[in-house]
Amino acid sequence: MTLAAQERLDDVALLEAADPSSILRQVASSAAQVREAARSAAEAGLDELLAGGRPRAIVVTGMGGSGIAGEVLAAVAGPGCPVQVTTVHDYRLPGWVGAADLVIAVSCSGTTEETLSAAAEAVRRGCRLLGVGSLGSPLAALAEQARASFIGVTPSGMPRSMLWGLSVPLVVAAARLGILDMPGQAYETAAAELERVAHLCRPDSEAFVNPAKSLALELSGTLPMVWGTSPLTWVAAARFACQLHENAKYPAIAGVLPEANHNQVVVFDGPFAAGSEAAGLGGAPPVPLRLVLLRDTHEHPQVARRREESARIAAERGIEVTELAAAGDLPLERLASLVQLIDYASVYLAIANGVDPAPIAAIQELKARIA
Repeated sequence: MTLAAQERLDDVALLEAADPSSILRQVASSAAQVREAARSAAEAGLDELLAGGRPRAIVVTGMGGSGIAGEVLAAVAGPGCPVQVTTVHDYRLPGWVGAADLVIAVSCSGTTEETLSAAAEAVRRGCRLLGVGSLGSPLAALAEQARASFIGVTPSGMPRSMLWGLSVPLVVAAARLGILDMPGQAYETAAAELERVAHLCRPDSEAFVNPAKSLALELSGTLPMVWGTSPLTWVAAARFACQLHENAKYPAIAGVLPEANHNQVVVFDGPFAAGSEAAGLGGAPPVPLRLVLLRDTHEHPQVARRREESARIAAERGIEVTELAAAGDLPLERLASLVQLIDYASVYLAIANGVDPAPIAAIQELKARIA
């Protein structure tokens, strides 16, 4: 990373000019999203949904920044959840989904064609349906026509910046169904953690004390391989990769332990590892790997050993390692501590590399071509 790039991150005026769509401000809205979503979801008219009792399974359908809400719900529910929570990122529902199941359709805009298709299929199959998205949208109209429950969301930015506004309604609904044992303070605890990290990562905090700017500088010019160490931090790893893709237009590989130790770890011996015989002339990799480990406070003991040894093996091969540790005890709080940091870092990486974090031209081009 050049000195000019670091200076760009530490000059507030340059930061603002490089972020004309205010993506950093959208990231900073996370705590407010949690509080607003928890309140609006608690006040939503879900009587008909709740009257059906506990479903056999919860199927969350959504795409992109909206679709990750299903993974958040599954991670927060954890392995002890009494019902299956699964996600669908497609036009169609799995064949086993039926009237005994709850389908939650999530779309920030309420216009996502894959989500609308899956939601319409849920209605045809007689599933219970809950819609989460913009009021007055096609998704809201579909829910109204099907006499299904709907939780309205007021977008405070692009869908990728609305993780909390779209995820928290699902958690609230699951808690009201008796599927989650969610302490009353869980939402405020998560919001407070988001505020704490946002203060550390704020634009006027310089790189040497700003963990998000430091992380962005570390990642620049490398190929990040991001591993979670639990189902919860796997969601954070997947989120990090997607945010690097959309905000920084930057490649990344996401994985989770122990699975990554059975496949991705072999990349340590490939052409992207420093000093590898398969590397370019002089042993220099074309783009050096960087291993990023997202640690959870609730790791399996054997996974903790795998994490430690994976870091050692990487270091022995000349691969730089970054470890980020989740903070707190409650699932939403732990997830918040990591996601807020990596969301900021992805925007800072874009700006450091001279990239506007807002545009998604390739996505828009694809939509236009298939319209």
